[in-house]
Amino acid sequence: MKKYFQSAGNDLPASIVVLLVALPLCLGIALGSGAPLFSGIIAGVVGGVVIGLLSGSQLSVSGPAAGLTVIVATAILKLQVYEAFLLAVVIAGVIQLILGFIKAGVIGDYVPNSVIKGMLAAIGLILILKQFPHLVGYDTDFVGDENFRQNDQQNTFTGMFQAIRYITPAAVIIGIVSLAILMFWERRFIKKNKVLNLIPGALVAVIAGVLLNQYFAISQPQYVLGNKHLVSLPVAGNLDQFLSFFTFPDIQYMNNPDVWVSALTLAIVASLETLLGIEAVDKLDPLKRVSPPNRELKAQGVGNIFSGLIGGLPLTSVVVRSSANVSAGARTKVSSIMHGLLLLVCVMLIPTLLNKIPLSALAAVLIFTGYKLAKVSLFKEFFQKGWDQFIPFIVTIMAILFTDLLIGILIGISVGLFFMIRNNFRSAVMVVNDRNHYLIRLRKDVSFLNKPIIKKNLEDIPQNASLLIDATRADYIDKDVIEEINNFLLHAHLKNIRIDIRKSVHKPMHLLLNEPKLTIQ
Repeated sequence: MKKYFQSAGNDLPASIVVLLVALPLCLGIALGSGAPLFSGIIAGVVGGVVIGLLSGSQLSVSGPAAGLTVIVATAILKLQVYEAFLLAVVIAGVIQLILGFIKAGVIGDYVPNSVIKGMLAAIGLILILKQFPHLVGYDTDFVGDENFRQNDQQNTFTGMFQAIRYITPAAVIIGIVSLAILMFWERRFIKKNKVLNLIPGALVAVIAGVLLNQYFAISQPQYVLGNKHLVSLPVAGNLDQFLSFFTFPDIQYMNNPDVWVSALTLAIVASLETLLGIEAVDKLDPLKRVSPPNRELKAQGVGNIFSGLIGGLPLTSVVVRSSANVSAGARTKVSSIMHGLLLLVCVMLIPTLLNKIPLSALAAVLIFTGYKLAKVSLFKEFFQKGWDQFIPFIVTIMAILFTDLLIGILIGISVGLFFMIRNNFRSAVMVVNDRNHYLIRLRKDVSFLNKPIIKKNLEDIPQNASLLIDATRADYIDKDVIEEINNFLLHAHLKNIRIDIRKSVHKPMHLLLNEPKLTIQ
């Protein structure tokens, strides 16, 4: 408990930044999912408070995720009744609890580092590309959309070009001023000032955006931003009306097979995104703490049960909010919990004030977050690591940009797996030559994948050469490889090649070159 109090000076300002990032995303994802707007707010509150309390991750922030938008929209359309969809969310939470107890969280450990860093860079680029239209006042697509193909029949790139044709001057001014403030707030003298360092730059940028729009309303009414360019929270006139925003699942749909199919789909996809999310956040953590994945699945399960019971969208660990949390200087889970509480208090007490926030100011905050995730230095770092790291990194980025997060990750893992197999089977065979003396050393596990390279190296040995085939360091040699070597031995005398074959006497490799036609020296 002591560490939480010690980090309060970092966590409380960070929670405000996360609140500003989460607010438009919660509303946008609910809008894009075809769900009630307030369902996104409920999910944001539950993700911050409930999952924040139960999670073992200190910096991860959970909430409604853009990666689930299509799945949620499809499920709501198929089930037709929102209460039936909420039942599917509750069941999905139960499934996640079971996955946590059977220790399925280990899946996240098998994702290569190059793919995780590629995912972070891709999300950064997506934030920059997707938020640019909102920065200039073109708000046809919902905030928080991460898919390449948009609901407005555009895609990521055509949406940008379309935005340039429909620029809103006031939004551009507010967006540029907000970006300038965010960059200014990163200056060293701000960081060193004890008072200014406690004030989040994102909060200053958003307040400046609100004040600028109010100035336009007073002195330049032709430029003032309309409601479609502002945050759009549902406003309750009294407590009863506020409570009416909450919806509850209907148990009578338990026998509907579509409910169970939707629940299973949500549980699997949300769990995968969560495991990838906490892996990514751990990479961003300055202290390099490791989040327990099985505990995270249990926390997400409880969170989804709770969210579904009161009308919220399904939850995952969200990289955008988590990365904003890290870059804002958070140190512990207090930031995530506080952002959830602040979100609840704000929508209860000051929704009218929140509805004055320009989307262009929030877009500036998200673009700045994206820049931090996709710095040029990250690309240079992976380029210097070699092609086996750089290519999976780049492929992951491109795949996520042109599809969606989950598909892009799977493509990145496939490419990473290819390079891993390639490196393994290449390192299993070492060839050395000195003048007319050749050494072929078999190491580790020599599988059938090594057969082509062994065959080529054997056939490349010139006439009158001396060859040593050393198998003393091999743990396993595939029968196909043994047969290939035996075939070479049958015709090696035609090139007058002298051969010495050695195998370890300490390893019981009964399959190793034991054909009667061989003579082991």
